Amino acid sequence: MGHTATPEAQSGGLTATEHRLANGLRVVLSEDHLTPVAAVCLWYDVGSRHEVKGRTGLAHLFEHLMFQGSGSVKGTGHFELVQGAGGSPNGTTSFERTNYFETMPAHQLELALWLEADRMGSLLMALDQENLDNQRDVVKNERRQRYDNVPYGTAFEKLTALLYPDGHPYHHTAIGSMADLDAASLEDARAFFRTYYAPNNAVLSIVGDIDPEQTLAWVEKYFGSIPSHDGKPAPRDGSLPDTIGEQLREVVEETVPARAMMAAYRLPHDGTRECDAADLALTVLGGGESSRLYNRLVRRDRTAVAAGFGLLRLAGAPSLGWLDVKTSGDVEVPVIEAAVDEELARFAAEGPTAEEMERAQAQLEREWLDRLGTVAGRADELCRYAVLFGDPQLAFTAVKRVLDVTAEEVRAVAKARLRPDNRAVLVYEPVADEAEEAEAAATDGTTEENEESAQ
Repeated sequence: MGHTATPEAQSGGLTATEHRLANGLRVVLSEDHLTPVAAVCLWYDVGSRHEVKGRTGLAHLFEHLMFQGSGSVKGTGHFELVQGAGGSPNGTTSFERTNYFETMPAHQLELALWLEADRMGSLLMALDQENLDNQRDVVKNERRQRYDNVPYGTAFEKLTALLYPDGHPYHHTAIGSMADLDAASLEDARAFFRTYYAPNNAVLSIVGDIDPEQTLAWVEKYFGSIPSHDGKPAPRDGSLPDTIGEQLREVVEETVPARAMMAAYRLPHDGTRECDAADLALTVLGGGESSRLYNRLVRRDRTAVAAGFGLLRLAGAPSLGWLDVKTSGDVEVPVIEAAVDEELARFAAEGPTAEEMERAQAQLEREWLDRLGTVAGRADELCRYAVLFGDPQLAFTAVKRVLDVTAEEVRAVAKARLRPDNRAVLVYEPVADEAEEAEAAATDGTTEENEESAQ
């Protein structure tokens, strides 16, 4: 087992050590004896960007399958054992990774490690057609409830499909399509697991009230015998030109409570100084109720009831700047769009004020402190920087890089990227629900009949 010591410089006093098992599993440990809890976080280097056309949704489907039994744990036993021990488990899927995590009482850490190792090493023993069909239906129902049948539910899916062209690895989101979920066979699922759920394609971080020597002994005991896998294909190239070169636009007529303008801007890759500058620009423009767009649209003009602008950082493709404005009353979207473009043009010309820079940097610093301030958040950040950038130590110095960015760099990235010819736009126009129209018509008819009878 290899070992690399970690310097404390510029880490706010937080430290971590990195280790590697013979099978390629990377292990990151960070001691924190403030409270008697421990967080276990396991990132697999697989997300929707690794899927191929016609088989989207497999990465997210496995997020569900991983909680449905393994060689030694039957059914939903993973949840039951963790929760019965006083812990809380979950998992998530994104473009660039799938992660699984538990926060446990410190004396139950061994249980969490055994559970994670058991499903990494023996999930295929429990993966059968019944399990696959069951969880496929669960995911399809999740899609209906969270995407297809809620107001604005497919907005992000539509915008990513516009921003990242057909054939691009980020063109589709993790939820996948109904048709592709239906098409996935048991052998598709087994091949996907064998390819991506291997120790040499994962990072395990353990943070909290731990004994490093004992923890490493447990990791070696439970994970060390799991074989590595060398058949993983290289991820497809996600590079694109810095700007789109035109405005892409789609009008969506749906049953929504208000008109809306949503837009996605192509921004610099995560891990770059330019991305940090873009994060600051979007924070000044749309990060909360003190932001320029909120003050202009909601407070001053009163043309919107909500206005926000945030950054989705991506390492393998251009990041995505997400603008979301819901209109007020009968205000038309062109009114909102003109005001947004006016504010962006002014910002590109003048840049942020000193006060705005200080506030935005303080806001991003607070968010960084919030993430690293809990054992679960720190474990997740250590995994993120290890998987996406090869160095977990970057988690401790991320805020310094943000604080080093200048106002001129923020202005420059806004001028270069926050332009109408570098965005995909969704315009939501409300339409009446057919059932509501029928009910209203029936109600009107009844009222008229009653009035006539009373005369």
